[in-house]
Amino acid sequence: MAVSAGAGAGNRFGFTTGQVIQEFGYDDDVDPSVREKIETVTGTELVDEEYGDVCDGTLIWWREDDAEHDDLTDLLVEAQSNLEDGGGLIWVLTPKPGRQGHVRPADVEEAARTAGMHATSAATVADEWSGIRIASRSRGR
Repeated sequence: MAVSAGAGAGNRFGFTTGQVIQEFGYDDDVDPSVREKIETVTGTELVDEEYGDVCDGTLIWWREDDAEHDDLTDLLVEAQSNLEDGGGLIWVLTPKPGRQGHVRPADVEEAARTAGMHATSAATVADEWSGIRIASRSRGR
């Protein structure tokens, strides 16, 4: 299921009022409107990678060159460990096809599988960015 950006894009991520959302991979190329929409929906500012408490959701900005510095699988595991009770929503945002830093959705899905998770939906989140929602696998799988 794909969702698109717009006035309600913040809640299309599935985040709700009062949630704390941790952000990884922030850089000068991120789309500020995506961040603002999430902060408007939650009523809280995004917290950074150094946040020392549990959170309710995660936003990961991931580009092709990031693989040289970090491993997306490890980052997904870290993000999940920071989530309240291991649950919550994780979104991996990547540059769209044809944009600098584009990452194939299959690469994100493979990293999620390796981390014991799976991709559940895709979204167009901004002019330059697409997103893939990542969820934990249920214990029965």
